[in-house]
Amino acid sequence: MLNLIGSASLATALLGALVVTVTGIAGGFTRRPGLIRAARYGAYFVFAAMSTAFITMEIALLTHDFSVSYVARVGSLETPPYYTAISLWSSLEGSILFWGLILSAYGALVAFVNRKSDSRLVPFAGGVMGFVGLFFYGLLTTQVNPFGEVFPVPANGPGPNPLLQNHPLMGLHPPMLYLGYVGLAVPFSFAIGALLSGKLDEEWIRSTRRWTVAAWAFLSVGIVAGAWWSYEVLGWGGYWAWDPVENASFLPWLTATAFLHSVMVQERRGMLKTWNLTLIIATFLLTLFGTFLTRSGILDSVHAFTEGIIGPLFLAFIALVMIISLVLIAWRSDRLHAPGTLDAVVSRESSFILNNLLFVAFTFTVLLGTTFPLMVEAVNGNRVSVGPPYFNMVSVPIGVMLLFLMGVGPALPWRRTTPDKMKKAFLVPVVVGLASVLLGFVVGSRSIWPLITFAFAGFVMATIMQGSGKGIAARRRIAGVSAPVALRQILTINNRRYGGYVVHMGIVVIIVALAISGTYRFEREVTLQRGESMLLGDYGVRFDEIWAEQQVQRFVVGSTFTVFHRGNEVGHPEAQHELLPEFAAADRYPGGAVHPEGGPVPDSDGVRSGGRKARHDSRDREPCRAVALDRGHDRSARRHPGCHAAERQRTPGGVGGRDRTERGTRRGRRRARGSDRLIVTGYQPVRDDMKKKQLRWLLPLVALPILWLLYWGMGRDTYVLPSPMAGLEAPEFHLVGFDGDTLSLADLRGRGG
Repeated sequence: MLNLIGSASLATALLGALVVTVTGIAGGFTRRPGLIRAARYGAYFVFAAMSTAFITMEIALLTHDFSVSYVARVGSLETPPYYTAISLWSSLEGSILFWGLILSAYGALVAFVNRKSDSRLVPFAGGVMGFVGLFFYGLLTTQVNPFGEVFPVPANGPGPNPLLQNHPLMGLHPPMLYLGYVGLAVPFSFAIGALLSGKLDEEWIRSTRRWTVAAWAFLSVGIVAGAWWSYEVLGWGGYWAWDPVENASFLPWLTATAFLHSVMVQERRGMLKTWNLTLIIATFLLTLFGTFLTRSGILDSVHAFTEGIIGPLFLAFIALVMIISLVLIAWRSDRLHAPGTLDAVVSRESSFILNNLLFVAFTFTVLLGTTFPLMVEAVNGNRVSVGPPYFNMVSVPIGVMLLFLMGVGPALPWRRTTPDKMKKAFLVPVVVGLASVLLGFVVGSRSIWPLITFAFAGFVMATIMQGSGKGIAARRRIAGVSAPVALRQILTINNRRYGGYVVHMGIVVIIVALAISGTYRFEREVTLQRGESMLLGDYGVRFDEIWAEQQVQRFVVGSTFTVFHRGNEVGHPEAQHELLPEFAAADRYPGGAVHPEGGPVPDSDGVRSGGRKARHDSRDREPCRAVALDRGHDRSARRHPGCHAAERQRTPGGVGGRDRTERGTRRGRRRARGSDRLIVTGYQPVRDDMKKKQLRWLLPLVALPILWLLYWGMGRDTYVLPSPMAGLEAPEFHLVGFDGDTLSLADLRGRGG
């Protein structure tokens, strides 16, 4: 029954998306109220259908209805309810279903918020969102339908991806990323709507400002939550490994951040029209590209799900969106000339332009490092890796320059400045920056990049404090209120500016934390007997014990340590390793033979020593490659529970500990060897190399055009036209705002539609 309800809901959503696409675009061109109203109600209808499908799937998961194909794939009677519920996004079909739900929610919310608007952009934007929905709902009804029927119905399932069962943050990290990814479809839809309607002024930017900020905020929270989860689960001290799919979430964040800055230049000076359009289009394309990387199966990553026909379909959709966008920009090119001009090198708009160039350069370097190994393997079959050294080498200088511009840009006036104004604006911040360098040197930092980071961090914080102080003083002078009241009022009156200050402060804190964590780090590799200690600078670490615990859905093996700082005890960290049921019960899976009390060890064919053949999953009847780890098992191999072998042996009694996180293509894992030494050999099915190579041949067709689109968009805005008011006299004026900002005739020159 649930299979039928879910499949019918998906088919209904697909039909509704088709109606929204046709009526929205047709209503935008014809301005017929009936069509526009049909598009709005169609968006509500699609959301209702996708909500029904989502609720149906959650019911199937929580009731363990193994007749539903997705539940049979990721469900398990042993999995706790919380992790059962969030297993919706633990595999391909469920993640696409969740994506479709969020897309329908955004579409319905956009339709509801703009239900009384007479803007021509709204029906076009709704139609574009319906077009995007056609692709995802089409996938759900054909290639990745999670409501397929299973017969005979199994008594139990393998459970969700083990990485989703070991930390509550997995209930936050993927949804935040989805909300950010899908949310960026809203400004993209309005941008395409502006091209279709020909209304290429600032209306589409004003209409999407809050949507863009919300999507950017969700994406930021998702990235930070992922780093936190990585730190907690994948190893001590490891929060970012430049994993390809980590990079896939970082790429649209970079271009979205550039977009949030560049739109201010268009709103204030009428510049960068083509650039802003190409930037938001490239951002949306990068969200699709990141989804492709995750779900095509061409990556060896802890995030990658599967491979198959969905990879080429994603590439085809990306190519279609790119071609349509370029055709529309070429069609409206005569209306995209920017009337504003860059009057001075030292101005706020010039700093924002430089900011955008650095963000695009950052995007290019990360995209190149992510896709280069795939391109090389597609060309000559050789496997190469681009690791953290490359990314750190190119990202640190760009990040430091962006940090510097965070302090310079908001402190500069629009259009032009004078030496006296610059001295007044930057004297105190420069002094604070130099003091920060001195402080960093005193506390022990000797590396050049951390010292530069401390200097620019102090500089930025000083400019923020100085700008906020001027705003508070101006508000107190005008309204005659106290400082706290003045602060609250300026945050309310000019929340865009001071909200930006708050975000910049948070970014500064993160960058300083990254610099410190990279500077004050000691690495040693030792073998400890129980009760022995090791030294790490001023710290000592003592190995206390190794322990094991049987929990509801897993068997946990861990080691306990005591940390000392200059002889004083400061904490008791633990290295913990989880074995889920498929790895703790050999009678369920041929390879999960690590049992709390020892037991028979299967051979490489999955036959236990007693001669009984263990159940084997048909998905894993392929050649396998082995990965041996001193501690535990390969987490990524746990996606294929039917292809494992393990053994348990005794060792003289000790622990081999790595006090750092080991990073590589398999991410970091805390290692521990004790009196019970666990050696688990995980086998992972070999991928279909031919499919993989075909997909990698197509990667340059996607990555390179996105980069060319960004380059072309910036180049188009070098065409600047003289102001239509040039040569006419106008009275000079000078106004002071509530927050201390100034506005004069010079600030208004060059603005236009």
